[in-house]
Amino acid sequence: MSEANEATRADQALKAKHRAMWALGDYPLVASDVIPDLGPELVRESGVQPGARVLDVAAGSGNAAIPAALAGAEVVAVDLTPELLEAGRRLAAERGAKLEWREGDAEELPFADADFDTVVSCVGVMFAPHHQRAADELVRVCRPGGRIGLANWTPEGFIGQMFAAMRPYAPPPPPGAQPPPLWGDEGHVRSLLGDRVTGVDARRRMLRIDAFSGPEDFREFFKRCYGPTLAVYAAIADDPDRVDALDDALADLAARHLADGAMEWEYLLVTADKATA
Repeated sequence: MSEANEATRADQALKAKHRAMWALGDYPLVASDVIPDLGPELVRESGVQPGARVLDVAAGSGNAAIPAALAGAEVVAVDLTPELLEAGRRLAAERGAKLEWREGDAEELPFADADFDTVVSCVGVMFAPHHQRAADELVRVCRPGGRIGLANWTPEGFIGQMFAAMRPYAPPPPPGAQPPPLWGDEGHVRSLLGDRVTGVDARRRMLRIDAFSGPEDFREFFKRCYGPTLAVYAAIADDPDRVDALDDALADLAARHLADGAMEWEYLLVTADKATA
């Protein structure tokens, strides 16, 4: 088998693992009950207008796509995981939002060049393993003069720290895969987008989280609902000592961030306009 074919097969296997990971648990519940304000905030900051053609990349169950549709935009939500798209369809129907749901890979979007006025991603594209490929696709499908809007967890914030806490218990990443929280680093995002965009505005913001009664409540919720956490626990399921250690690490992390029944999770909000020449 040629090196190119081997690389293709490896990439397909990796994407299949990602698809299966996000089908675990109940990510739509995370989106609706823990971070419901993040998608609408991204839509507002991205300047989504009625009638604009909007693409939500790695849309999950539509945390940004549904608010964009309710704002009057013509929206397409694309995600790798069919189970999340199906949940999104149900949520959109409940809220009276009309939009298109498409299965697709953030690193190989099934759309023509310059097809959208606005391209957004709400803590979604950050989980595509090859960052430059994904960034190239965000830029490619946005029209010249169009807007790109991104909200991603920072490495230093709570979710970035959670991934760092889980890393010693997770299988090693495949060659070439990059850590998701890098998308929350301004310098990294600017490097990915390069001179193909102008007017980059990058701001660190805090999202108030009051969904958990205590550290153990947070840990058990994420063990039930959040695909990456479930995947790490599955990898160490036959080692009770490591399970206990990860339990302690996640509860300790939450305890350090909880104050008066709430946490502040840091994210990077980036907006930029695609260059016209």
